[in-house]
Amino acid sequence: MRADAWVDTIFSIVLAAVLVSVLVLALIATRRPTGPLVVTAGALAVAGLVAVAVLRWGAPAPLAALIALLAVAAATVGGDPFVRWVLDIADGGRTPEGSRGGILVELMHERAAAPRQEEILRGGTTIGYLERLAAALSLVVGFPAAIAVIVALKGVGRFSELATPAARERFIVGTLASLLWACTVSGVAALAVH
Repeated sequence: MRADAWVDTIFSIVLAAVLVSVLVLALIATRRPTGPLVVTAGALAVAGLVAVAVLRWGAPAPLAALIALLAVAAATVGGDPFVRWVLDIADGGRTPEGSRGGILVELMHERAAAPRQEEILRGGTTIGYLERLAAALSLVVGFPAAIAVIVALKGVGRFSELATPAARERFIVGTLASLLWACTVSGVAALAVH
């Protein structure tokens, strides 16, 4: 094996170890999205992205497949604690979560004398997982334009629920945080594999 191939293999193994670390930290943080866990996982992902962008090596085929798989898994799973952490920072924990994965907001109805609490943006956690999976896969396979389709579909699907400022803020902040995480983590694989 030539010297360059050894270097590529070593870098690829280190990158796979970084992605495993990100995935493990994300899985731990899924139970309770604490700042140190989320920040450490994010810092490792950014470090991996910077290393791949600066060093520009090509991962050998079997390791490239492993790196792609780990990146997609970490991008999909790790986004949940990251988004929850960012949303908690954004609104200071003032917006209560509903029992079906949405948020509780006060809405005024035509026949009601007083506003009542209603759960909107239900299914946000599931949609977030699917959004990150689709974004990560689109980057890893080299079709980043698909992210525009993902954002458009999400916006159209949620349009009717964005009547309150709390819903709009949560939708925008949550979507941006989710896509930022997915693109950062899967960008590691996209640069290492292509």
